[in-house]
Amino acid sequence: MSSSTGPYPAGPAPAEGVAPKPARKLLIRTWGCQMNVYDSGRMADILAPLGYAPTESAEEADMVILNTCHIREKASEKVFSDLGRLRETKKARAAEGRQTVIAVAGCVAQAEGAEITARAPWVDIVLGPQTYHRLPEMVARASRAAGAVIETDFPAEDKFDHLPEARAPQGPVAFLTIQEGCDKFCSFCVVPYTRGAEFSRPAAAILAEARQLAANGAREIALLGQNVNAWAGASPDGHTWRLARLLRELAEIPGVARLRYTTSHPRDMDDDLISAHGEIPSLMPYLHLPVQSGSDKVLAAMNRGHKAELYIRLADRLREARPDLALTSDFIVGHPGETSADFEATMRLVERIGFAGAYSFKYSARPGTPAASQPGPVAEAEKDVRLQALQAVLRRQQDDFNRACVGRVVDVLVTGTGRHPGQVAGRSPWLQPVHATGAAPVGAVVSMQLRAALPNSLSATMAHEESAAA
Repeated sequence: MSSSTGPYPAGPAPAEGVAPKPARKLLIRTWGCQMNVYDSGRMADILAPLGYAPTESAEEADMVILNTCHIREKASEKVFSDLGRLRETKKARAAEGRQTVIAVAGCVAQAEGAEITARAPWVDIVLGPQTYHRLPEMVARASRAAGAVIETDFPAEDKFDHLPEARAPQGPVAFLTIQEGCDKFCSFCVVPYTRGAEFSRPAAAILAEARQLAANGAREIALLGQNVNAWAGASPDGHTWRLARLLRELAEIPGVARLRYTTSHPRDMDDDLISAHGEIPSLMPYLHLPVQSGSDKVLAAMNRGHKAELYIRLADRLREARPDLALTSDFIVGHPGETSADFEATMRLVERIGFAGAYSFKYSARPGTPAASQPGPVAEAEKDVRLQALQAVLRRQQDDFNRACVGRVVDVLVTGTGRHPGQVAGRSPWLQPVHATGAAPVGAVVSMQLRAALPNSLSATMAHEESAAA
């Protein structure tokens, strides 16, 4: 995924009678998960007081940040390909007397470090996910120094303590990072090495940010974390809260109509959190709970720390607590050592559970991860065959789920206009895109009857409208 920052303001207005300085332009290109999207927004917040206003054009950008993800295959090469194009842009702007600061942020920056500036010496700043609160200092150092500024350590201080308050609304759906890092060390994953150990933000800071998001118009808040259900934060009463307690507190904030959280680990799905799905009306009936494989042998090789039967029991208990729950997941096929029998175990688990959606990938080695040196690599052709078979079943299950929703009257959060004139677009409780003919303000929760399941969305007609909460 690639995106750019939203319309963040350029900082405080100049004093009366003082000619304003020309705004500097900032382009942030974002790949990967919603946590990266959140981080990009906060980097824009940090740079706004320095006079940086957003742009979509690299040619007019005084600073370009590539906020990178290391999960996908050949992630590093895609970054260097983009950097090659930016080198030409930087040269052209320099010929016109205009400076361009190029920064690489995120997980590729954390993993590659100085290798980035060795291969692309025109890069000015390399910063990891835990250091972006130092961006103003890095920009100042880059403007003074002859060489690149590299910040990829894991600082002792909490970066969230140094971030400014968000400067602009995110819209009716807002993302809020509550937890970072991972202590699980799955064999295939780089996150523990690029994001560091698990860290939970204090409850008071989360609640304060959530109230500000609600005041800025957010109707739905999605809590983010590499292992979000591992969150265990210090509470205002001096105790440690778990995620279920935090969700109950967030549900009391005026204006917040919906709550979600992602991404979770089966090992951290405790009893209270399962109960919360049946007890908190604003907690949406949707859960992304990655399983990765249905084979106990492969799960052990992945160091997942759970067996397939545990996952099945969790799914059953969650659906007992919330019968209309939509469950989605992640799958990796072709992990080293995976046999045809192991793959068939995954297919049986998929049929047993029934998913409303899923992300599925072929295994690809990440340098430095344990799986990269494990024996029994699976041939690419066999991985292709297995992935196509798995995806066919997952697509059928998603289509079945969407068709089963037709005829229901559900609350849809309006997020914008539809593709055609006179349409509104929004999201169902199960995160499906919905469009309907009619008018409703962005942020309204509108009762709609789902009429048809289309390839990528649901069409609906409006039943009645519920005004957005004040």
